[in-house]
Parts: sequence; structure tokens; C-alpha cells
Amino acid sequence: MASTGLQVLGLVLALLGWACGALVCAAPLWRISAFVGGELVIAQVLWEGLWMNCLSQTTGHIQCKAYDSTLALPTSAQAARGLTVLSLLLSVLAVMLGVAGAKCTHCMGDGNQASKARLARIAGVLLIVAGLAYLTPICWTAYATIRDFYDPTVAAPLKRELGPALYLGWGASVLLLLGGALLHVGSAAPGGRALPVSGAAAKPSPSTGAAGEVKQQEKSFV
Repeated sequence: MASTGLQVLGLVLALLGWACGALVCAAPLWRISAFVGGELVIAQVLWEGLWMNCLSQTTGHIQCKAYDSTLALPTSAQAARGLTVLSLLLSVLAVMLGVAGAKCTHCMGDGNQASKARLARIAGVLLIVAGLAYLTPICWTAYATIRDFYDPTVAAPLKRELGPALYLGWGASVLLLLGGALLHVGSAAPGGRALPVSGAAAKPSPSTGAAGEVKQQEKSFV
């Protein structure tokens, strides 16, 4: 029962991680305008994401625009897009495999527990890979943002700060990693049939012992 609970908890965490990851992937809040130097009062705030950037004004008006060309984006942005999408797709596949291999489901029948456990362990590994793939662009974007912020050669209007989507992305990665680990740990292979102890196996049964005594008596009469 404990292993079944770990599997269910791992799947729930994986679903939460996928939902947070999809929200972060779509949100244009990866980087926001930084207030540095004398630019303490500004009428516009720029939000940047993977797919679009938005311009927020003090009047409450927000205008968003998708990037014109994917190939015109920096290589890091293109890699971040690919890794996040790949992570989300791997998470969907892993959850489907995890549900099929969970002990509390009957997708593969109850008589094939070894195959179900193997399938659930594969799902756990895929979730861990998805979490690492999602964590990579989040950490790289945070590193590049902090590096440019403290770089004196970068103009003040071009400096950015960490957006709230990055913090949510870290949380999504942790949920995927924890979900994969719990699913893998809770999907241990079912124990095999216990082997007989060597001493017990060598001990003759009562019928065998009786047959041996009869043969010895017949030899003594002869």
C-alpha cells in the first residue's frame, strides 16, 4: 500500500509540475524591465517571454506582440523554446505511462505486475529527464539576466530583472523531479517467490526416510 501511495503522489506532483510548466512556457514574464540609475519613474514596463513581449503602461493598458521571426531570436531563446516544449511533451508521455503502470489501475491487467512496475519506472525516469530539461533554460535565462544586469557595458534601458515566471519555473522543475523520483521508488519490482533454504532442501521428507529404512531392512535379511 505504501508503494501505491508513492505512485499516486508522484503522479499528482507530475501533473502539478506539468500545469505550472505550461503556464510558465506561455507567460511573457520571464524578464521584466529593470529600474536602475535615475530611471526610478517610468511610464512603461516591458515584459519578455519565450513567445511574445508585452508593454505595460501606468494607465493599465497592456499591449502584447508575438515575435516576428523565430530564426531572428537569439540562440539561447530558441534553445529555451525547444527544451521547454520537449519537457512538456515528455511529461505528458510519462504521466500516461505512469497511469498505465500504476498498481491502482487495471490498464494492463492484474496478472502482469512485473511489466507494470517496469513501465512505471520508465515513466519515473522520463519525468526526471523532463524536469532537468525544463530546469536548464530557466537557470540559463536567470544567469544571463543577472550577468547583463551587473555588466557595466550594457546600457541601463537594456537591463532586465528576473520575472515571476522564472520562480514558478523553478517550482515546476522541482515538482517534476520529485514526481519522477517518487514514481520510480514506488514502482519497485514485485518480490519473487522465496527460494528454499539449502538445509531445509537437503532434509529428506518423511516418506523418503521411511522408504530408505525399508530398503535397509531388506538388505539386512538378504
